[in-house]
Amino acid sequence: MKISFNIVLVLLFSFLLMLTSCRKEETEFIETPPEDVLEPNSSIASLMLRTATNDGSNDNIIDFANCFNIKLPITVIANSTEVIISTESDYDKVEFIFDEEYDDINALDISFPIVIVHNDYSETIVNNNNELDSFAASCNGENITDSDIECIDFMYPISASVFNTNNELLSTEIFTKDLELYGFIEAISSEEIVTINFPISVEFADNSQQQINSMAELQTSIENHQNDCDEDDDFDYDDDDCNHCTQELVAEFLTGCQDWYVDKLKRENADYNSIYDGYDFNFFIDGTVSAYWNSTTVYGNWSTMGTANNIIVIIDIPALTLCNNNWELQEINTSTGLTKVDLILDLDDRLRYRNICE
Repeated sequence: MKISFNIVLVLLFSFLLMLTSCRKEETEFIETPPEDVLEPNSSIASLMLRTATNDGSNDNIIDFANCFNIKLPITVIANSTEVIISTESDYDKVEFIFDEEYDDINALDISFPIVIVHNDYSETIVNNNNELDSFAASCNGENITDSDIECIDFMYPISASVFNTNNELLSTEIFTKDLELYGFIEAISSEEIVTINFPISVEFADNSQQQINSMAELQTSIENHQNDCDEDDDFDYDDDDCNHCTQELVAEFLTGCQDWYVDKLKRENADYNSIYDGYDFNFFIDGTVSAYWNSTTVYGNWSTMGTANNIIVIIDIPALTLCNNNWELQEINTSTGLTKVDLILDLDDRLRYRNICE
């Protein structure tokens, strides 16, 4: 009996010790400095929510709407060509079809029904174009400021500690994507004490990253970088095709492949697509360019200036005047196995070189 009584005392002492330890942990959590607590409706909660908001502008080539996107996969008919869009990269297939001709009328038919995903990740079934147009009309227009922050992204996973003051339970939440973090922040109640488990990392529009060690540092980072980039909230799907283009990249493509040919040429709204059939163009690192056809070779010069979507490619071949211009680089595209370098001046002037080399 004495042994049993001793065992009871040991168990009781162990329980009291564990309870004291738990209370100590809860007390330490409750006494977290206020500046480290993620409070509902606070400035930092709003900034985090806006950063995790669903960006609806990534599929504007399909729906012309910034406040929602279409849940994939979907099937569309682009200029009579069926395209199955399973990932975001498949939007490029539609753009490639539309880019083939700049002066035609592009047509896109969506196979309904579809599901649209709103900024808050709620979903709605849409059955036809009229319904889709109605939802699109509720969005902000092109390049009108909206609430989502697209110039900074959270790097996952992120975890948070949550203490519920009603039931005195302590839990850990782990987030692996914006959808989960958005839903968590939106649902924080006044009975919960929430802290983010730092450090976390964020990524900026230029692909650089920063480690964040506190709430104050996170708020400062979002506020300082939220307007760093063009959020591309317009419907001009091909105005950013050369965001990452450089003069060096243009030179690498043009001089790295031999025997370019012209498959599109328009000057002053007149088509000359076939005038240079059988001509081989070669660009050299010394800034010269040659054109060869029927045992004839002529020479000229080429150069570049500018950056990104403002790169100018200057071509001057005296014997081939239709090629000559201070062309704006529209894009360099390799998505179909063919490499194309698209040059434009306006809708009335266009020159496109193509090649089969990688």
